[in-house]
Order: sequence, then structure tokens, then C-alpha cells
Amino acid sequence: MEAFAYVAPKSVDEAVAALQSAQSSGGRAQILAGGTDLMVQMRSMDKGARTIVDIKGIEDTNRLVIGSDEIFIGSAIASAVLNENAELQAKLPGLLEGADLIGSTQIQGRATIGGNLCNASPAGDSIPAIIANRGVCVIASASGQREVAAEDFVVGVQRNCMEDNEFLVGIKFPTPAARTSDAYLRFIPRTEMDIAVAGCGVSLTMAEDGTCTSATVAIGAVAPTALLVPEAAAALVGSKLEDAALAAAAAACSAAASPITDKRGTVEYRKKVVGVLCKRAALRAAERI
Repeated sequence: MEAFAYVAPKSVDEAVAALQSAQSSGGRAQILAGGTDLMVQMRSMDKGARTIVDIKGIEDTNRLVIGSDEIFIGSAIASAVLNENAELQAKLPGLLEGADLIGSTQIQGRATIGGNLCNASPAGDSIPAIIANRGVCVIASASGQREVAAEDFVVGVQRNCMEDNEFLVGIKFPTPAARTSDAYLRFIPRTEMDIAVAGCGVSLTMAEDGTCTSATVAIGAVAPTALLVPEAAAALVGSKLEDAALAAAAAACSAAASPITDKRGTVEYRKKVVGVLCKRAALRAAERI
């Protein structure tokens, strides 16, 4: 029988100390925020002994601040809490579209976008939306805090950039400027409860005359990690989202994709679909503006 330990720190420093203690004793520690990925993995493919460090009771990881310049979302805030916040829904609707796709309504009472990001699945629905909204990950360690752009946080399939003695405190976003909005769309074979064949997050800023002045585009489920696609953004900037501009953005997303063929779709199909999603997400973001 494997040995497990459980700790529930009340501060960032206590959480870091727990991680260090496990590491220094030659053991293994793992963060629990919502647990919706961790508990499934422990019951199936990853049954090894470890110390569970539950960060659900830390004030900083439960902090939600919607400021004039910056939005901070703590890593332990459940998706259901975010989805019910009217102010956040108005400012980052696309991000919440991604959050709302993490499992069922019941799962969202525990699941977090921070955990979705840390789990680092190529098909994580919140990840392209986090990247499209220029998210910055705030990471705690014994030496203090550091920040990493969301597009650099995931480094491979179920691998992120954090060391064993670090954990994600939360994610910062620049508060959207006037006439800015976002959207996230994915394609799945079923109508509910499936993982993405392809996904795309788009954030746009539009001038009064309908010209796109700024754009960010990110794609998911079509490469080992979610990808920022600057070429797609460049195709949209300066346009009024005419067909040619949308086609160029779609082509850039298809070119950036490096998917696999599996039972959900072929390489060619995924490349095509991610381009279509880019066009549709851009139009949805523009409609919201």
C-alpha cells in the first residue's frame, strides 16, 4: 500500500515550505487546487505515493481582483465562481467560454482555470483563451515570485515550466481597453462532454470605424501545446474583418498547427477546422464589441 500525506497550508509561504519539505526528504509533492484532474489521475495512471498540498484555503489563490488596469484570478478559484461574476463576464467573455467547457456543471464547482493550465493538456479549453487575453502566470517559490507569459508556461504534453518547489498563485490579465473583446470556440465530435478536436481564442480591439487595431490569436488541441499565432493576428490588424483578412488569419492558424491523426480527426481535418474556428471566433469577438 502506498503512503500518502495531506497538508492544507494557509499562506503562500506555508505552501512553498510544504513543497520544499517533500523535496528535501526525497519524496514527491503535488498541488491540489480543484482536484478534478489530480484525483482522476491518482485513481488510474499515477498511483505513486506523494504529499498532497491543498491550496484551496490560501487567500492569494482565492483572490479575484478586477481593476482598471489589471485583472487577477487566483489559481484556486472554481470555474463556477468565475462564470457567475457579471463584471468578469462583461470584460472577458471568451475566457469564461473556455472555463465553462471544463467538465460538467458539477465539475465546475471544483475545477479551476489555474489547474487546467497546470495540467497542460494540449486540449485544455481555457489555455488558448488565457493566451489570447495575454495572461501572465504568477509563480511562487522559496526565492519569491516570478512571472511567465501564458504562452511560455506549458512546455509539452502535461508538462509546465514550474520546478518541483514552485506553484501557480494566479494569472494576471491586462484589463481590456475600450472597444476590446474576446471569444473562444472549439470543435468536438459530440454535443457535450468531450475534448476538443481543435480550439481557438481571439481577442480584438476595434476602432469606431470598424478597423481592427489590435489582435491576439491562440490555438489549441492541434499541437503538443497551445500556440500563440502572431501571423493570424497580423492578418486581422488593419482590416475590417473582410473575407480576405479572415481567410489569411485562418490560413496562418492552419499553417501553425501540427496536429496528430486519431479517432477524433485526421491531421488535414484538424488543420482545416482550426482555421474555420479562427474566423468564427474573430467575428464573435467583433460582434461583442
